[in-house]
Amino acid sequence: MTIPELDPAVLRFYGETVDEDSRLRDSADGRMELERTKQLLRRFLPPAPARVLDVGGATGIHAEWLVEDGYEVHLIDPVPRHVERASAVCRATLGDARALNEPDDSYDVVLLLGPLYHLPDPVDRYRVLTEAVRTAKPGGLVAAAAINRYASLFEHVSYAHLYQDHMQQSVANIMSTAVYDGERGFTLSYFHRAEELASELVAAGMLEVQVFGIEGPAWSLVKAAEQQPGEGPTDELFASAMAAARLAEPYPELLAASSHLLAVGRTPYRLP
Repeated sequence: MTIPELDPAVLRFYGETVDEDSRLRDSADGRMELERTKQLLRRFLPPAPARVLDVGGATGIHAEWLVEDGYEVHLIDPVPRHVERASAVCRATLGDARALNEPDDSYDVVLLLGPLYHLPDPVDRYRVLTEAVRTAKPGGLVAAAAINRYASLFEHVSYAHLYQDHMQQSVANIMSTAVYDGERGFTLSYFHRAEELASELVAAGMLEVQVFGIEGPAWSLVKAAEQQPGEGPTDELFASAMAAARLAEPYPELLAASSHLLAVGRTPYRLP
């Protein structure tokens, strides 16, 4: 099978423009994303030690807490700068999520906390998910993150520039097509609806699929507070938004308000 090269603009964006580690550690919504992802994954992770394949794991920001929790982590990422930095945290190698150089049934957990973000072609996303199923042990955990279809609507309100016509058109295009072309600001991206993400995991062969809103419905309030003059969001506002994310979990209609989605599923047991 011939796998097309990852879009060069995506590689440049993460290799030269943005520091993904800083985004998750320093920005208000990034910190929400990191902490909520930890909380959600810890509900489903098997006990340590267990083998975790962190596909698209960037600089190792999730690998770091997983290693601290006692897990054996192997990180794979297509960006050389990421792999170099992640090597200080765990075993890290260059690779493509669509064609993993890993044996079948070899990991207790496979994490996809980024690969689906930048693959507009559904065939590519299917390859990523089926590779995760292949490399996970029978009954293993697969967790896949996605950008929510409506995230840009909430984000650009928090920046207080959605009143501009060109921004309205850009956001409207993302919501109607699910794709951002990466012409400025962010890079080439795909935006999922929650039910779409769940159906993609099921189509790849996963069972017991659940979808969660990572940051929940109040994340943009925290981000807006960060953008305004002053000291940024208070600890109380941050904690309230985190509580809102937990309280929203039983209500699928609120998934549309989160910035990112996290789907978890189990791989099927295979007949001998």
